[in-house]
Amino acid sequence: MARWDPGAEQRLKRAALELYLEHGYDNVTVTDIAERAGLTRRSYFRYFPDKREVLFGGSEHLPPALAEAVLAADPDAAPLTAALDALSCVGTRLVELVQGAAERRAVIDASPELQERERTKAAAVTRAIRDALIQRQVEADTAELVAQLATVAFGHAFRHWIEAEGHTSFGSCLDKVTDQLRVALAAT
Repeated sequence: MARWDPGAEQRLKRAALELYLEHGYDNVTVTDIAERAGLTRRSYFRYFPDKREVLFGGSEHLPPALAEAVLAADPDAAPLTAALDALSCVGTRLVELVQGAAERRAVIDASPELQERERTKAAAVTRAIRDALIQRQVEADTAELVAQLATVAFGHAFRHWIEAEGHTSFGSCLDKVTDQLRVALAAT
């Protein structure tokens, strides 16, 4: 077996997802994943620190990408518009990279531990958006509220995109959620 096996990371992700779906997250070990991928346990840890991160690998790039997109948004845009435009831009790129999104979502929905990890990821997204809005001279309380709303909208749009099974673009899903949000806020 080669020291750095080409495609090993993708094989580990695929093997983990298959095993989690077959046996449940709690019933699968790192050794099980590595063996299914044709690798050693040691090889697994070259790519992922634990068995959760095989589902979340790369998510650390999302907050900085969103912050950069918020900062690059039209300087005259309202805070919520800037955040939603950033989410649309980054979300459109993100869904091009995501494989097995529906299966991944099912595994996360079935595990309280993974749901907590998903909430941690969402909190990092919220902080990144908030901090970028503050850099745009938005007052801190407003930036926090807008960031929370934008993160919720992003999560709902991503779920709609998964449910649409590729028949609807992420941008359309985000537009639909944004319209619902605007209606809900206007009705108050």
